[in-house]
Amino acid sequence: MAAISFDPRLNVQVGQRNHGVVVEEIEGLIRVYKNGHAERPSIIPIVPCTVAGGVIAKDVVIDKSTSSWTRIYGPSYSCKMPLLVYFHGGGFCVGSAAWSCYHEFLSALASKAGCIIFSVNYRLAPENRLPAAYDDGINTLMWVKQQALNGSNEQKWWLSQCDFSSLFLAGDSAGANIGYNVAARLGSYGTSDSSIKPLVLKGTIFIQPFLGGEARTATEMHAIQPANSALSLSASDTYWRLSLPLGANRDHPWANPLAKGAAKLRELKLPATMVCISEMDILKDRNLEFCDALASAGKRVETKMYKGVGHAFQILHNSPFSQIRTQEMMSHLKTFINQ
Repeated sequence: MAAISFDPRLNVQVGQRNHGVVVEEIEGLIRVYKNGHAERPSIIPIVPCTVAGGVIAKDVVIDKSTSSWTRIYGPSYSCKMPLLVYFHGGGFCVGSAAWSCYHEFLSALASKAGCIIFSVNYRLAPENRLPAAYDDGINTLMWVKQQALNGSNEQKWWLSQCDFSSLFLAGDSAGANIGYNVAARLGSYGTSDSSIKPLVLKGTIFIQPFLGGEARTATEMHAIQPANSALSLSASDTYWRLSLPLGANRDHPWANPLAKGAAKLRELKLPATMVCISEMDILKDRNLEFCDALASAGKRVETKMYKGVGHAFQILHNSPFSQIRTQEMMSHLKTFINQ
């Protein structure tokens, strides 16, 4: 997801001293000062990794030098299970694998779909601009590869149940963007299978992928937003300014995979893809255009449209339809992962 809905009554005034002029702000989510200091009010609870209902969860450090880590979910199934590597949303600038909304969503998905899930806590912008999050995604896959090759008693609780020939990359909003760019990097020379063996990338799942472009789409300009919408156009623009390399605009290939200069989709080795789109999301048109481009490039793409809901509905549950639509999404994800 690219933003979290925000109730101004919950605003937390933090650290307004000693940092000078505020140069960028998304109210209630992030405030960036001229000196580079960034503040992120705690509006979403951070929760520990204990899970009930037959799912074990543990936090594991992936890279001490970057402080990247992952929360691993392992349901108590007796058979070998697919591995889903998941990237949370937040416009590349906010969010955590320990946020309660992601913890609840992914523990439920692990149980329902019968899969091991790695929820990656990657570095955030603007302190770590792109491609830092992409690098953390690749490093996580390489860590999993090493565990698969070497094994360890410490990680045996999930290793012993993992089907490494059935790897999926997934994420929502900015996390979907990360998933795509990690998959594109793996497949840029048609080497995705060999570079991560014994892992085999079987599919990608992009939920409301956070994509951009200098030219506005119709839904970006005119979409009627649900109450407490999770993503506005101004917030979207701010996230791109904070996360892209300095001097880049929204037609940078990391924001706009269809822009001039972006890798040609036809030349990328990409697996089967499912794209989940929300009818009332400002990103709807951009997401549909992305799906059309994948299909035109000869890629296998499956599109799911969720009626009457907006951006990140499956995380925020902020509309009357969201619970029903979330269950629909869970069923679609389960089918795609286990086909």
